[in-house]
Amino acid sequence: MQSSSFTLSHNPSFSFQNPKQTHFIPFNPIRFSSNAVSFSSFTRQSWPLPLSSSFKFRPRPSLATSFPDPFQPRAVSVPENAENSEDASSSLVKTLQLGSLFGLWYLFNIYFNIYNKQVLKAAHFPVTVTAVQFAVGSVLVAFMWGFNLYKRPKLSGAQLAAILPLAVVHTLGNLFTNMSLGKVAVSFTHTIKAMEPFFSVILSAMFMGERPTPWVVGSLVPIVGGVALASITEASFNWAGFWSAMASNVTNQSRNVLSKKVMVKKEDSMDNITLFSIITVMSFFLLAPAAVFLEGVKFTPAYLESAGLNVRQVYIRSLLAALCFHAYQQVSYMILQRVSPVTHSVGNCVKRVVVIVSSVIFFKTAVSPVNAFGTAIALTGVFLYSRVKRIKSKPKTA
Repeated sequence: MQSSSFTLSHNPSFSFQNPKQTHFIPFNPIRFSSNAVSFSSFTRQSWPLPLSSSFKFRPRPSLATSFPDPFQPRAVSVPENAENSEDASSSLVKTLQLGSLFGLWYLFNIYFNIYNKQVLKAAHFPVTVTAVQFAVGSVLVAFMWGFNLYKRPKLSGAQLAAILPLAVVHTLGNLFTNMSLGKVAVSFTHTIKAMEPFFSVILSAMFMGERPTPWVVGSLVPIVGGVALASITEASFNWAGFWSAMASNVTNQSRNVLSKKVMVKKEDSMDNITLFSIITVMSFFLLAPAAVFLEGVKFTPAYLESAGLNVRQVYIRSLLAALCFHAYQQVSYMILQRVSPVTHSVGNCVKRVVVIVSSVIFFKTAVSPVNAFGTAIALTGVFLYSRVKRIKSKPKTA
């Protein structure tokens, strides 16, 4: 069979018409061997293109190049001040949150002292009142753990044994505070409790071997002098209330010292709120039997009615006092997780001022100018103590 070649041509040229000129796209025909099948019957027409055509063929750009992939990450220009703006807004939000926590801390403290004083004044059973406060706190802790609002800890026997001394001094500290509030004015109790830094320095030196700096010792002078001046001129002064507040200072600062000595493993994730919750539950189980033994069952409706008290009013105020007690403690630990201990100490000093002033206004406590001056000196010393506490003494060179 005679060999032959066939030209496959299917619309081999494309003409682009515009008003000015016409371009022809050159097409190179495909050659087939003799064994190939001819498709000339399917070709309608063929146009020969001159090789001298001035139009140069350029490959058509890919669609992927013309239309970028919408899922492909692309760089976006960001204004230079966008990052600074985000940092500023984030800092503002954190500041507002911290300010709100401080406000709640002070507010819960004010209402706790007001409702607590009203209950203790109507029914002077400080052990029972304190036990009720721990009972309400235990119910709140069980609610948080039961509904997974806060992580429930897994405790070992060794951990419980280490936390037990903390629970004991925590129980005594709150009990002595309520005993003092039942005997003297709220403002005087908190003026005496301004001496907490004095006992903190003494106990830390005795049990931790920490030597205070001269600045710390100097700040204790106005604290002690101011409390002494306020005590001499206090209209509601009595020794039971005075020594109860002093005992509260000793036990509360003993708790702080024990907290430093008790080592809690980091892998157990024992944060301050969890530790406080455990102490609250343990304090209830420690104090409830003592309340029944020392004061009997005094919060029954029959007994309160026989004492001429408004049962509903006593119950509501006791519940509100217990809720505020637990709330301000929780908020205090939340603040401590966000700020330094020095800042927290300064906030605690301001809180004491707010509580004293609000209680004087609410209960219309008679305060002499000398008494107010002594209280102001003591609180100024507390503020100075919180500021100079971070000053470290220089090590002696040989």
